[in-house]
Amino acid sequence: MGRLPFDPGRVSGAEQATPPPDRLTVSQLAALIDRAVRDRVPSGVRVVGEVGQFRERTHWYFDLKDSGAVVSCAMWASAARKAGFVPQTGMQVVVTGHVEFYPPQGRTTFMVDRIEPVGAGALELGLRRMVEELRALGWLEEERKRPLPLFPRRVAVVTSRSGAALQDVLDTFRRRCPALRTCLVDVRVQGPDAAGEIARAVRRLSAMHEALGVDVVLLTRGGGSMEDLWPFNDRALAEAIVRCEVPVVAAIGHETDVTVAELVADVRAATPSQAAMRIAPDAGALDQQVRSLGRTLAFRCARVVRGQRDGLDALARHLRSSQRLGLREHGGRLDRLAARLERQRPEAVYARREAKMVAAAAGLRSAMARLLASLEVAPVAVRMGRAMRASLERREMIVDNAARSLDLVGPEAVLRRGYSMTMSANGRVVRSVADVVAGETVQTRLADGSFGSVVQGGQGRHGPVRATSRLRPRVRRGDTKVGARDQLDLFRAEAGGAVDPDSAA
Repeated sequence: MGRLPFDPGRVSGAEQATPPPDRLTVSQLAALIDRAVRDRVPSGVRVVGEVGQFRERTHWYFDLKDSGAVVSCAMWASAARKAGFVPQTGMQVVVTGHVEFYPPQGRTTFMVDRIEPVGAGALELGLRRMVEELRALGWLEEERKRPLPLFPRRVAVVTSRSGAALQDVLDTFRRRCPALRTCLVDVRVQGPDAAGEIARAVRRLSAMHEALGVDVVLLTRGGGSMEDLWPFNDRALAEAIVRCEVPVVAAIGHETDVTVAELVADVRAATPSQAAMRIAPDAGALDQQVRSLGRTLAFRCARVVRGQRDGLDALARHLRSSQRLGLREHGGRLDRLAARLERQRPEAVYARREAKMVAAAAGLRSAMARLLASLEVAPVAVRMGRAMRASLERREMIVDNAARSLDLVGPEAVLRRGYSMTMSANGRVVRSVADVVAGETVQTRLADGSFGSVVQGGQGRHGPVRATSRLRPRVRRGDTKVGARDQLDLFRAEAGGAVDPDSAA
């Protein structure tokens, strides 16, 4: 073999010569691969595949594979925090990034800048993000939600006219409470325009609920796929439900389906029939409740009536006792006043004064006789005696005349002339038919006695009055003696009631 050509790379201090084209070092090959990857694979490429062997170690490491190949992927922590979800092994995702070749390990890695779920995963991710947003707004809090009315006047059912859910709701209403009125708001419950149509219906019912008499809104539809139920995950619809002026009941899909509309509704039901049962009161249960309340009310009313009756009886007994006590007190006072009046009668006063005058005259005659006897002036004494006797006779005549005049105008003289005097039960003189009432006992005083009567009727200014005697006279005919109380009443009648018995002394 001949000498090899001169190779400067072999000289000490010189760079290593480039090997012939048929031989490459590992570093050279790695450099070629890296250059080829950078030049031939564009940046920002999007790749769809299945996540495999996902590992979270601050940064994310996983495989992206399909039926024919596997690519190692890495995602730095700064990009992973923006993903909004954590990939799971077996999940279909779409990744966006660029390819890098790492020569020290000879590994080709797809550096992921963004990752998104595919299909249902994307919908579920969007739903999860919306739920978190609504929870932050407080729309999912139970304290915000309103209770259903016990007896709604009308229920507005927002659903499709052709859906089976409507018939289930109406049948349940008819069974439980036939009197409950309903109105249908026909809307599309799936498709791209369904969410906006449902939201407009809820807002309109909220604005017109008083005019329509609507107390509850029922939002419902039957089961379906996630894509079919997706209109009920609309944020505008969720806001319309939250802002609605009346409670909203939502029953969307099957029991396992959960939508945003159900989460923000005041009441969520598993099925349309269950929602109708939550809204409509049970007529049979209401009838039993009304009967029970009626029995309770009747018992309580009877107890109250018994209590009031016992109270009235006690009050009546107290009044009767008070009346008897008052009558006794007034009777004793009247007796005392009558005794005082008896002492102040004109006959007694004049009798006492007459006795004093007679005693004074006798004393005066005796004194004059003694004086005349001591003076021994017989003629003068005779004349003075005559003058005194004449004066005394004139004064006795004046007293007799005054006594006869007083007797003529006194109460007994009035009664002897055929008059009578009637007094009520309280001792006052009856001067008018208005002073008595039917059933009252009165006392009539005559010249020879008195008798009692009960007022029954008659004719007067204030109505008919009639008295029936039921007491016998207590004074025999010809007996003109008048008791102290009778003198008081007679004196009042004659004087026109101007005498105050308390001031008479």
